[in-house]
Amino acid sequence: MRRVRHNDYGTLEPPPLGGWQPSLTVSVVIPVYDDLAGLERTLTALAAQTYPADLVEVVVADDGSEPPIDLPGVRVVRVRDGWGRGAARQAGRLAAAGQVIHWLDADMILDEDHLEAHMRWHHLIDYAVVIGDTRFVQELGEEGVQSEYTRKTLEATDRLKTAGSNAYLLHTGASTSVRADLLRAAGGVDTSLNMAEDTELGYRLAQAGAVFVPDPLARGFHVGPSTVMLREKEVHRHNWSFLGDYIPDLRWLRNHPRRGWLVPYVRVVVEAGGYEETRAGVDSALAGTLPDTSVTLVGPWGKLTDERRSNLDEPLLDLRLLHNLYRHEPRVAFAESVPESAAPSPFSLTLPTGWVLGADTLTRLVRLAEPDQLGLVNVALEESASGVLTARLRRTSAFARAARFDGPAGEQADDLVDEMFGTIWVSGAEYGFTSEDEAEPLAGDAAKWRALAERRQGEVKSLRQEVARLTAEVERLSEQPAEEPQSGPITSLIRHLRSAG
Repeated sequence: MRRVRHNDYGTLEPPPLGGWQPSLTVSVVIPVYDDLAGLERTLTALAAQTYPADLVEVVVADDGSEPPIDLPGVRVVRVRDGWGRGAARQAGRLAAAGQVIHWLDADMILDEDHLEAHMRWHHLIDYAVVIGDTRFVQELGEEGVQSEYTRKTLEATDRLKTAGSNAYLLHTGASTSVRADLLRAAGGVDTSLNMAEDTELGYRLAQAGAVFVPDPLARGFHVGPSTVMLREKEVHRHNWSFLGDYIPDLRWLRNHPRRGWLVPYVRVVVEAGGYEETRAGVDSALAGTLPDTSVTLVGPWGKLTDERRSNLDEPLLDLRLLHNLYRHEPRVAFAESVPESAAPSPFSLTLPTGWVLGADTLTRLVRLAEPDQLGLVNVALEESASGVLTARLRRTSAFARAARFDGPAGEQADDLVDEMFGTIWVSGAEYGFTSEDEAEPLAGDAAKWRALAERRQGEVKSLRQEVARLTAEVERLSEQPAEEPQSGPITSLIRHLRSAG
């Protein structure tokens, strides 16, 4: 199986339509609510597909239509758990048996080779998410147009090849497909969402290592404009009220300096050791200028019991003190072992016990990783006879994709990440890491540090303006032949400059 770097699927060569032998099964999942006429047109187009019929199943997820959908020869599942598009997609997906899940809206009309175009990519790699070419028409038979957002995005990113971590933003339920096991790894569809569930799912598929492939040959048609086209501002107003919680990558939705968010941007992993040294590291992570940070504290927490003990002399005293300290802190989670993945968070940082982050350390590390979409930033902290002690900033999607290839963990995973995303080494001192015994005590929170920095920047700006004004005044007076004044700050500055020159 080929290894794709970032989202550059251009290294893959799908076979020509009609010139290959497919083998994977596909389940076409169609959510529908009170649109029997549209569904019948969609099913008619599906019946004419060139992809082998014995490899295709159609699952209609009826989201409460009245009367219930009932079509001869069509498998229909009734949505029982919740309502809306998320619940319908998940109900259909759970009922599907295909190796590939193909989402399809109930008002889409497909070209006859639409499924075949999708399935070519899934036979090449098992981590593709294929996006159909949806065209909006007034009447069937027209060439149609893409949505303006889709057209501009494809043009600006060489059809998503250079889109990096943002490729998922074109994921839509109108006509996309994904391997069933990749969908399971991402957690399936969020049944609580009845709008923007396709964008949120696309984000989690990206964290699971997906490559997003928009195929111009997978043509489909939507009669009439979409809801976004008709009511764009209202759709955005609705969706942006909650997408900030679910998708940390949408940084512009997280502009509040203090509030918490459902999905952290960076998860910091610290193994529990001595009380004071562990606390220093955890507190530094929580106090940084990156507010949407959480900490996973790893230790044998199951050994802590409520049985009678010596409060000051029990063997697990430091572990208990750490549990006491953070048990009510919502940004700290307790784990028995280091988590395999930080998903759905896009980044994780492993911080050795006894080491402390600077105020801007996480912010700077993420800024270092983002421009080139690096999969791993290794931070050298100190060197000893046993080797180099490191902190590691890991991109979740990079390690998830690496895990899809055979090979042992450890160095092999790092090598795969380096090949597909890139790796860099930096100095810990350069990025604000210090040992616990050398770290300055925390004085205030990140907001106070930012406020202080802003005040200092304002002072610097004012001083520069004053220097510019005085310099201009010196130049003006220097050009005048009149007798110099005998006193004053300008005179002193002129004399100083002339004596220096």
